Amino acid sequence: MSTAVAALSADEARKLALWSQGFLGPRDRRGGPVAMLRRLGAVQLDTISVLARSHELVAYARLGPVPRSGVEAAYWSAGEAFEYWSHAASILPIADWPWYAMRRARHRGALTGPDGPRRAILAALRDGGPQTARQLGGARQGGDWWDWSPLKRAAEQLLAAGEVVCVTRRSWQRVYDLAERAIPEGLRSLRPSDDECKVALARRAAAALGVATLNDLADYHRQRPTRLRTVIPDAGLVPVTVEGWADPAWADPDALRALDAGLPRTHRTTLLSPFDSLIWDRIRTERVFGLVHRLEAYVPAPKRVHGYFAMPVLAGGRIVARVDPVRRDGTLVGRTVTLRRPGAVGSVARAMVEAAAWVGCTNVTVERVVPSEAAAPLRAALTAVMRAR
Repeated sequence: MSTAVAALSADEARKLALWSQGFLGPRDRRGGPVAMLRRLGAVQLDTISVLARSHELVAYARLGPVPRSGVEAAYWSAGEAFEYWSHAASILPIADWPWYAMRRARHRGALTGPDGPRRAILAALRDGGPQTARQLGGARQGGDWWDWSPLKRAAEQLLAAGEVVCVTRRSWQRVYDLAERAIPEGLRSLRPSDDECKVALARRAAAALGVATLNDLADYHRQRPTRLRTVIPDAGLVPVTVEGWADPAWADPDALRALDAGLPRTHRTTLLSPFDSLIWDRIRTERVFGLVHRLEAYVPAPKRVHGYFAMPVLAGGRIVARVDPVRRDGTLVGRTVTLRRPGAVGSVARAMVEAAAWVGCTNVTVERVVPSEAAAPLRAALTAVMRAR
């Protein structure tokens, strides 16, 4: 491995993470959702919808109250993206199709079960055009969420293997299409080697993270650190040390140039989805922001500390609080609001009121506030922000 040759402070590393993720600078200069997707390289999908679905919240966090319909259209109606397994099930820039060739080949080699359903799906798509699993014959067998029908399982196998692709959704259902029809020929014709795929994804991870350890780089697109380690010298990254980080790190060259030139000082104040790529890596989030965060949606209610879908509040480049929101009859309710900084009530109030307006709520209130002595100041700040809008 390369020997580290440059040193960054912990504060510089945090600012590089924010800049690379699109949280610094005026919103009107950040482009729209398509530019954001290209910058991030992956937007994670999830079925949980509280204020909005996570992939919508990712765009909102960076771009402000852009119309949700515009976010959906940018992802799935402009020929700019496809769905695949990256950090998790994700929306990915269409231009990155070649760099998942190694992953698709691995899935093709692992196909199991009868081939009949897969052949039937390919024939149906070839003859009938793009279709959902329901149109193909049904997605579920009648059990729980993952009780997929044989046709749905076959469709997902073909998706993983790259024979079919999802470039749009209907009512939150994947629409399957033949890759040969949906992916531009210029991208399908590329045949990168396994090492070229690893290098490309490492570069994209570094560009999205700013500065990262080997495990950070690997986690972003879920590569194996042991395999990624061998190609890091070919990725064109700059070896660095970071104050307080135990492991060696690498920085994106463009991020370092931006740091030298002076990063923007305009910070976004916003609620963050727990699945946002700024914080989806819990180990990195603790290292960069000092936040130990756990998604409690799958924790029994009596054992929850911060709430079902506690959303970190970003303000001034720091994570200053957590809000567990819910919508009730046109009101955004903070069921639990946990303040990490005593002076953060104004930032939390602004973040909550803006988010409420974005999802069509006309009122904002809070129930439980931690610490309790911050409840009155927070309610007063919410009232003041709502009156000022």
